[in-house]
Amino acid sequence: MIQAFDHHSLTRSRLRTLKCSVLCFSCFVLLFTTSTQAQKAYFIDGYHGGIYGHFPRWQTQFMVDQLLAHPDWKINLEIEPETWDSVKVYDPVAYQLFKEALDDPATAERIEFVSPAYGQSYMYNISGESLIRQFEYGIRKINEHFPSVRFTTYSSEEPCFTSALPQVLASFGFQYASLKNPNTCWGGYTRAYGDGPVNWIGPDGTQIITVPRYEVEQLEDSSTWQTTAWANAEEYIHASLESGVDHPIGMCLQDAGWNGGPWLGKAKNTYQPSEYTTWRDYFQNVAPKPVTNWNFSQEDMLVSLMWGSQVLQRLAQQVRVAENKIVMAEKLAAMSSVFHPMSWPKKELNEAWRTLLLAQHHDCWIVPYNGKKGDTWADKVVTWTGNANHTSDSVMQLAVQNLAQPETSDNVQYINVFNTLLVKRKETVSVALPDGWNDTDITVLDQKNQPVPSQAVTNPGNVQSALMFSAETPAMGYATYTLKRGKSTATEGANAQSQQDGTYVMETDLYKIVVDPQKGGSIKSLVAKNLSNREFVDKNDERSFNEIRGFFYEKDRFFSNVDQKSEIEILENGPLQVRVQIKGKIDVHPYTQTIMLRQGDRKIDFDLTIDWQGNPGIGQYSQAENYKSTDREKAFYNDQYKLLTLFPLNLESQKVYKNAPFDVTESKLDNTFFSRWDSIKHNIVVNWVDVTDGSENYGLALFTDQTTSYAHGTDYPLGLNLQYSGTGLWGRDYKITGPSQVHYALVPHQGNWKEAGIWTVSTQWNEPLYTTLTNAPLATQSQQRSFVESDGKGWELTTMLHDEDDFLIRLFNAEADDKAQKLLLDGNVQKAGLVALDGRVIEELKIQKEDGNKSAVSLSIPPFGIRTIRLNINPN
Repeated sequence: MIQAFDHHSLTRSRLRTLKCSVLCFSCFVLLFTTSTQAQKAYFIDGYHGGIYGHFPRWQTQFMVDQLLAHPDWKINLEIEPETWDSVKVYDPVAYQLFKEALDDPATAERIEFVSPAYGQSYMYNISGESLIRQFEYGIRKINEHFPSVRFTTYSSEEPCFTSALPQVLASFGFQYASLKNPNTCWGGYTRAYGDGPVNWIGPDGTQIITVPRYEVEQLEDSSTWQTTAWANAEEYIHASLESGVDHPIGMCLQDAGWNGGPWLGKAKNTYQPSEYTTWRDYFQNVAPKPVTNWNFSQEDMLVSLMWGSQVLQRLAQQVRVAENKIVMAEKLAAMSSVFHPMSWPKKELNEAWRTLLLAQHHDCWIVPYNGKKGDTWADKVVTWTGNANHTSDSVMQLAVQNLAQPETSDNVQYINVFNTLLVKRKETVSVALPDGWNDTDITVLDQKNQPVPSQAVTNPGNVQSALMFSAETPAMGYATYTLKRGKSTATEGANAQSQQDGTYVMETDLYKIVVDPQKGGSIKSLVAKNLSNREFVDKNDERSFNEIRGFFYEKDRFFSNVDQKSEIEILENGPLQVRVQIKGKIDVHPYTQTIMLRQGDRKIDFDLTIDWQGNPGIGQYSQAENYKSTDREKAFYNDQYKLLTLFPLNLESQKVYKNAPFDVTESKLDNTFFSRWDSIKHNIVVNWVDVTDGSENYGLALFTDQTTSYAHGTDYPLGLNLQYSGTGLWGRDYKITGPSQVHYALVPHQGNWKEAGIWTVSTQWNEPLYTTLTNAPLATQSQQRSFVESDGKGWELTTMLHDEDDFLIRLFNAEADDKAQKLLLDGNVQKAGLVALDGRVIEELKIQKEDGNKSAVSLSIPPFGIRTIRLNINPN
């Protein structure tokens, strides 16, 4: 092994020696004649890691030294972008030498940055807008340090992939990608496919040239973390050549901190001749053009984490809250600055995004317990998401304050309801009452001074503390309501009643639900009135609807909440909202669940808290005494034994659809269950999973507050993973350390997910209407206003923000066809154009002038397509 030089001794003259060595070696290769009998193989080497994961202080100098010592070596880098901020401070000599190497063509061709992702996220487990920002912020940070770096190929040492990557990568200027992760498959791998480069086609139709995990690239024997491509072993290369792979390639992005230098030769029987290459050079000068198209599905992501473990559950919930808040803050700030000029909170939003992106780091999700006590990855997520949430809350308050007028009398209060979505909304909202308003009758008036339905919210002392009312808002805008003293309108609506047989009936204009306390508060009947009174509960199934059930291996049996009687209390009883509370036990563990219905609301809302007594083992069996990392079968894989909430549905020949970042996939699985590392199935729910009958006449969608796993099979009902407790990856004990809290919702519907607008309902659930109370109307001279609205439906406004002198609007076609829609904008638009994610202008858009000093632009977006519009606008 070649030892690293003292990092203070390498001078610019030695860097020139490095360049000369490269030139001499290249001449040697050109002059040297070898036998043509052996087909050449190729290898991707390099480093993976960063300042948060693993990047020792000697690493930068070590890479420069090794490049000098090995003129045939090339490196591909997946380094956390923030790492270079630190290197520049603690090792400025090595930093400068590395920078000069990147600036010089002779050495730069031997180095490729293959993943600029800011937090090295798994990608498949986050929101679409977060996916974009991982690249946007990462590219920006790397180019701050190394302006000459261009991004050509995406590659990752972990399974950091998702089906929508082709259009995101292409829009950032990437030309190629790799779907291999041969040396770090603990969290999974992609499906084996093909015998060479393919056109990876994303859900919107965008394609990018990609090297997949070849069909012959098998999982390594006696391993649960490698494929056969990790070291160019003779067996792997020969198998590749025999299967028709013309220029086979292996890969290992070493962990930063491994000090062995070039990787080949670390394993026995390395195939020769094997040549180091960058992905860029391999695609441009070696690899044949693809002849195969691969419509890569989300179910080609064969990945698994510690789904159901309490630490991952909390972490995923924290990330979800921060994701939702930050886009709401961005859009509210943009809306506010259009209606009334304000200083854009760029610094604050950048810092909020920075910490959110770090909270999405793959190490947070796969090794949450790693780190010093009090500073584990899970601890970091609490800090990072806490910062993002605090900043987002501050920005939203700033946006509202920007629109406020000076306070007037306190005899009248104004409720401002803001909508951050591209759809009109009619929903129940609540507002905390100001001092002095909680002991009198109150009424809410709309923009025409007409009363709207309202409902008092009382605290445990039966004192009114808040007020609910039915609010209507325009798309991407606001509506202002007036709060006055006076008797509210009496309205019939949502209600709950106890029945003679002991059951409780919850009813709104949309649903009638029967809750059975004799069976743990499970749902005996769910009738959708608006769907021809269709019953959604399969009453012939042995499992109950909303049953909570799991295998407690220390007691060697399944326990369920239906085993014991529960107590039910009506907490709120209309007319806008009805909420019942269920208290029961699962074995000896108390739980409290609330079920909430709102008049006119399609969502059936569930909040569950389980007050665990100690740390029960939940799963198929205990591995505490016999865990081996090389054992392919592990208890934590099998969801069938985890604590699940189950929903047996009265739907024949069921189909399953599930969302992912910028994608929806129809499942092809007979069931979601597996128990081995070599048999992983895609059982992940990001925001929602939807089950329909075989003809897609009716269905039910399940929404979740976290990325986790779901359960389903031809003979097994839809289920949501609530809890696993026991041995997990690397033999760690994934304990229960306190209560578990989970929030989920159900939406029965007609038609398939697209016809039912399930993506839009999910977005509404994640981005609730934002309400504020003021003593004066807003300073916009209007009680109701929309900045942007569409004449169609099915598009999501993923963000809107201020960028220099312009505004950026990003749209995602979630549910519509590719027909053009018109966007109506409140303002005098001077210029509008479609831009790529890297800022390139794609197309100028024609601006139409509308009545009332408004403007309009028209465009079409393919299904699952993303489009970003840059607007130069003079607000009204």
